Amino acid sequence: MNLLFEYLQPNLKSMSLTDASFSPLSRIALPLLVLGALLALTPLASSAMALVAGAVIALTVGNPVHALTHRWTHRLLPLAVVGLGAEMNLGTVARVGLHGLGYTAISLTFVMATGMLLGRFLKVDRDAGLLISVGTAICGGSAIAAAAPVLRARPHQVSVALATVFLLNGVALVLFPPIGHLAGLSQNAFGLWAALAIHDTSSVVGAGLAYGPRALAVATTVKLARALWIVPMTLGLGYMVARRQRQAGADGYGMAAEETGPVKKPWFIGGFLLVAALVTWIPGLQRAGHLVATGAHHVLVLTLFLIGAGLSREALRTVGFRPFIQGLVLWLIVASLGLGAVRVGLLSI
Repeated sequence: MNLLFEYLQPNLKSMSLTDASFSPLSRIALPLLVLGALLALTPLASSAMALVAGAVIALTVGNPVHALTHRWTHRLLPLAVVGLGAEMNLGTVARVGLHGLGYTAISLTFVMATGMLLGRFLKVDRDAGLLISVGTAICGGSAIAAAAPVLRARPHQVSVALATVFLLNGVALVLFPPIGHLAGLSQNAFGLWAALAIHDTSSVVGAGLAYGPRALAVATTVKLARALWIVPMTLGLGYMVARRQRQAGADGYGMAAEETGPVKKPWFIGGFLLVAALVTWIPGLQRAGHLVATGAHHVLVLTLFLIGAGLSREALRTVGFRPFIQGLVLWLIVASLGLGAVRVGLLSI
């Protein structure tokens, strides 16, 4: 590992890193980052574990290769999103999605509008608040991963949004099944509620599995149908960013360096749909699709580790505690209204 550090050191100093002087802690940080990245590619690491591990390393001993981790974060995120399409069945998802098209559109609009209002009220960083709203509205970490490069979100904004979503996911996974039993929800009703109110697909699947086989089937299918809304949502965000740039130019105001230049096209959404279509319509590719999706999950976990490693104390002081309050209040609103709607039969499947 010392040899690796000696090899990288001359190159790292030319990358405009935060600390080119390399304090003694940097010699501990680099091996920890390499080890953490390798572990993130194994089945031992979960998404939340990887994000937390990267953040702990960055906030304790520091990240001497911040520019490198930042660059690879933006390269790996779109690739992971494309690979995740290999586990989608467009036929099943489309049927369920059309069945609930109306209330899905209404709920997504409501969640995004409420999230943005909460963000403004709490004075949350604009892009961090948008990412939290998108993650709550659609499918947690995957939606944040898709939206982040389009918004040109900074690493600490993505980290805060993901940390908020992952924490609430863990709470939902534990609390939702007993709440469903107390509320007397059928398996169909619980599956629908879980898909609408829990952020990430993995936690939706876990909660459905704990409630029963029918709840698992409904929750998984509805959540996958909801995930397709990443496409119009991301395209809408791309249009918003382009309009923001045009407006800034017309008003004569400057924009941050990350917000200037050509708007990044969300090419990975097209790749996501193409891979999903191939696996759905060509049965012989399903086994290969499973392998691709598994690899994409590992790449996403690695990316989350790199995102966590992009955190710093200064960035956290800049963002503050308000984004978590925004995410918590928004999630409580969504979960409460969703539970009431499925109990009285306003939402059904």
